[in-house]
Amino acid sequence: MPWTRIVSTVVAIAIAFVMIVLGGWYFTLGLAALVFFGELEYFNMVRAKGISPATKTTIFLSICLLLSATISPSLTDAVFPLTGTLICFYLLFQGKLATIADISTSLLGLFYGGYLPSYWVRLRVGLSLEDIPQLGSRLPLQGYWPDSWQDFSSLPLALTVTFVAFGCIWAADIGAYVMGKWLGKTRLSEISPKKTVEGFVFGVLGSILVALWGAYSLEWPYWQLTGLVLGLLISVVSMLGDLTESMMKRDAGFKDSGQIIPGHGGILDRADSYVFTAPLVYYFVTLLLPLL
Repeated sequence: MPWTRIVSTVVAIAIAFVMIVLGGWYFTLGLAALVFFGELEYFNMVRAKGISPATKTTIFLSICLLLSATISPSLTDAVFPLTGTLICFYLLFQGKLATIADISTSLLGLFYGGYLPSYWVRLRVGLSLEDIPQLGSRLPLQGYWPDSWQDFSSLPLALTVTFVAFGCIWAADIGAYVMGKWLGKTRLSEISPKKTVEGFVFGVLGSILVALWGAYSLEWPYWQLTGLVLGLLISVVSMLGDLTESMMKRDAGFKDSGQIIPGHGGILDRADSYVFTAPLVYYFVTLLLPLL
């Protein structure tokens, strides 16, 4: 693995770690920056197809979804259709006649780059509003920093669940990359020729192991089952997110979505695994676990 890729990975993990721990507006603003640059990459691919989406309007409204999720998580589901309506109004009253492709790619950008990432805000920030930490310092802008890391289960639920979710995605990505390079022989999909079935299997196993550890540490009910299911779902859905972004790049004729991350490419090249997993983890924690 090139050193630039290793250094970029370490820096990205460090930034993600600080964002997750601090939570509050720190997490939201950090995620908003990623959404901003990720949306720019997405719309660059769209324009390469000769389409004219509502780029600035969609990016602005996508960030508004993150802000609404921080202020009131339940409000986001009401704001989402309103933002879609505003995008259609903008395209309707602009100078030139908009096409179906202009409308659909703009709305996809809102859904893919704004609404789905808002679930990470709901998970890390929204759950914090209901979960008063026993240990730790409250910081300005709804920030938090623990006094001790010795007892993982004593940390706020929003923090621990987000760590477990990110850990599963990291384990799935690393397992698939390393073992795919080493043992991979069977191509997983024509969309992304470098991905192999062998790498995917080890990625699933890595994600399950992290999820089992998280379920056990957090004393979830039926932790063997809940850990197994969560790890399996995250690994599969994160791979689907990866393949979806690869499909968009292939259609647009892009090798990488951008060049902002040395050795990795663009924001979407690194964040594609996180997009579809956010609502999955959120509803797993807020709907399924309470039933058990």
